[in-house]
Amino acid sequence: MAILAGIDEAGFGPTLGPLVVSGVAFHVPDRQLGQCLWKTLRATCDKKVTKRPRRLVITDSKKLYKSRGGLGALERAALVMLAVRGHRPTTWRALLGAVAPDAGELLEQYPWYANADLSLPLAQDAGDIGTRANAIRKDFQDHDITLSEIHSELLPAGHYNRLVSNTRNKAVVLLGLALRIVDRIMRLAPDQRVRLYVDRLGGRIHYREALMTAMQGHELQILEETTTRSAYRLIGSGRTCEVAFVTGGDTRHFPVALASVYSKYLRELQMHIFNQYWCGRVDGLRPTAGYYTDARRWLQAASPEIDRRSFDRRMLVRDR
Repeated sequence: MAILAGIDEAGFGPTLGPLVVSGVAFHVPDRQLGQCLWKTLRATCDKKVTKRPRRLVITDSKKLYKSRGGLGALERAALVMLAVRGHRPTTWRALLGAVAPDAGELLEQYPWYANADLSLPLAQDAGDIGTRANAIRKDFQDHDITLSEIHSELLPAGHYNRLVSNTRNKAVVLLGLALRIVDRIMRLAPDQRVRLYVDRLGGRIHYREALMTAMQGHELQILEETTTRSAYRLIGSGRTCEVAFVTGGDTRHFPVALASVYSKYLRELQMHIFNQYWCGRVDGLRPTAGYYTDARRWLQAASPEIDRRSFDRRMLVRDR
């Protein structure tokens, strides 16, 4: 068996809300390592967004979220795949416990997240989840595939600002979170081959130094470094890992697309909680997705309440 994995982020550009980086990993037969999971799982999963999908759509999370299904399509993909792993979270807190167990302590430092919770699913009927999960689980079994890891790193605005201040580069912060997940996935495979795809982070082409720092004790070989793909082979501790940073990874690789789903879904849920808190305290305040132009509108409307409560704006608004 080998490990096929993907990593992607959501929330790198907004002014408000968290940055989320997620990784998913599958155990697959070694012979399937180079095959497309969309084709292997074509009986139950689909890449194409349609009006009435018969199969579970796993694709670029932004495309999925903007589809007719909206948050429901995103939520369906996330919760069905969690159910395949045997997790059926019915609250936001339970979801965090399943995929981001380290996030709770960070979030308690923010009044809008502390003690907050949501019932799940938020946007769709729960009855569909188990049925789809059973079909996909059978499809996995038929192809000797196991969904072995779903993990997310959440970075709220205040912690994000602190790290950006220390590194003076938000791309370095993003890469650091991604490399934490790379290390976690590699620990799943003490004696197995690993192929891991990361959606390319900004315009960076060279990752050698960052990988060598994060993966000390491994021999590193550069396979290629181009404008669309930077690929490396890490050898050490009895295993071989190929890591590729690729442009458009969420449309080219099933694991990256699924990772993007979890990053986007978790961020959307946190923004929902964020908006519930502030809209309940400022009359007439409209919710925000946190992106620059709308965030300016939101901050102008919410500023009197922020000042009245003496909130540290660096816990709320990103510096970059």
